[in-house]
Amino acid sequence: MKRFLILVSFIILLSFGWIYLGEKFKGDMDHVKEQVTSLFENGEFKEIAMGFLDNARLFFDQMEKEVESLPDLAKEDSVEKPKLFTPTEQSFSIHNIEIGAKKADVEATLGKPQRVSINEYGLNWLTYHQDYHNFVQVMYDEHDQVVALYTNQDLIASIKNIKLGSSKSSVREQLGEPTTRIRKGLVIYELQGDNDYDVFHMDGCYITIFYDIHENNTVTAIQMIDENLEEQKKDFYTKASDSLREGFELQMFDLTNTARVQHGLNPLVWDEKVRGTARKHSADMAEHNYFNHTNLKGESPFDRMLADQITFTVAGENLAYGQFSSIFAHEGLMNSMGHRQNILKKDFHYLGVGVAFNGESHPYYTQNYYTK
Repeated sequence: MKRFLILVSFIILLSFGWIYLGEKFKGDMDHVKEQVTSLFENGEFKEIAMGFLDNARLFFDQMEKEVESLPDLAKEDSVEKPKLFTPTEQSFSIHNIEIGAKKADVEATLGKPQRVSINEYGLNWLTYHQDYHNFVQVMYDEHDQVVALYTNQDLIASIKNIKLGSSKSSVREQLGEPTTRIRKGLVIYELQGDNDYDVFHMDGCYITIFYDIHENNTVTAIQMIDENLEEQKKDFYTKASDSLREGFELQMFDLTNTARVQHGLNPLVWDEKVRGTARKHSADMAEHNYFNHTNLKGESPFDRMLADQITFTVAGENLAYGQFSSIFAHEGLMNSMGHRQNILKKDFHYLGVGVAFNGESHPYYTQNYYTK
């Protein structure tokens, strides 16, 4: 689509150029030859040609910037949303998948995963999507049965008529009051009641329904975790490791892109160099126990990027701290207007995510966005 628009623009520009040249060289062929000879001799032709090329170059540079900021309509039109069916075994399904389904059946429909990354349960999230359309994350146990699901797109089906965009009040009308505690081993954890999500214990699962406060407290995502998997996890915070750090980083990158696609924007490109910048800032905050865009040396995000020889025309940074997974961190950022604006800023082209843990395994998340 982008190349097509640029080609059309070139043809239009060439047509106007041809009209101009036609006006310049009016007359019979002998007269035209005299005019061309005259142009070469006095340098006027070279001046015209160079001016035309300079203007064309500026025009195409501007067109490329404009076209890159447009949604990729060709891809969007080519991705068909699946027909959703009412679940048969449980209250909810995602992409017609229910907890307990077999991996072979899932992949017979969804194909192979786009990414496999470790999560806070010590298992892997397998991510399935088509250019971030029809996005779903699936977790399997050692028997290749589904034990967890997540989506933030319109793939939710329910016997309770709850779907993406349902109001918080209608969810509670259908499901009752959310649970206020979760048991982990011999410890019972109290859940805060003022979060932008509800947790329901039903169908042998812990179902977390996230709400978008900027869309009138409507359903924006859902996570389903098998109760045995949730309860065998000893603490909310998983012991820090390099593999978990990378898992959180890649998951947050994917979640950012699926949110952008959901809002009609192009996905961002992963940037390894700026991930390094983000990681260093997360590590600095974790080591020195602070949480701020400006570090203890007084350096801003832009100072840190320039120090790492990352040049940009526009840049931004998001920070999150304390959320026990990339999913909860992402949903929290989407409910904070300034962070949401960075996630959904059409001018950004690149993203790197850096995670670090403090001594209690609490994660710090840094997102660095920019455009060259």
